Amino acid sequence: MLRFGGCLACLALLVSLGPALAVADEKCGGSTLEIVDCINADAQNWDKKLNAAYQAAMKRQSASQRERLRAAQRLWVQYRNANCRYYALGEGTIARIEAANCVRAMTRRRATELAEGAL
Repeated sequence: MLRFGGCLACLALLVSLGPALAVADEKCGGSTLEIVDCINADAQNWDKKLNAAYQAAMKRQSASQRERLRAAQRLWVQYRNANCRYYALGEGTIARIEAANCVRAMTRRRATELAEGAL
């Protein structure tokens, strides 16, 4: 039973580390530069989806809610950039992959959140 609890604790720790431990998917391979370029290209696609979802969410809001959403989105972008900059400052070449994956993962989650009408 103790071993099972330890495994759950390890799993919880891995999940809490989030984008830092996320591995590039199978389509992103090769050198560090190739992996980062691939992840960045995917992040750009998610950024386009995010922008479309944001525009649609803005249209669904009243004037006062639009101002709140605009402010929240601006703060979210600042948070994403600061959070992913943390990963970029890590050691070794893996830091570049972790930072790119952080941007992609956070952008994907926000795009999904806005597209699903959570706001």
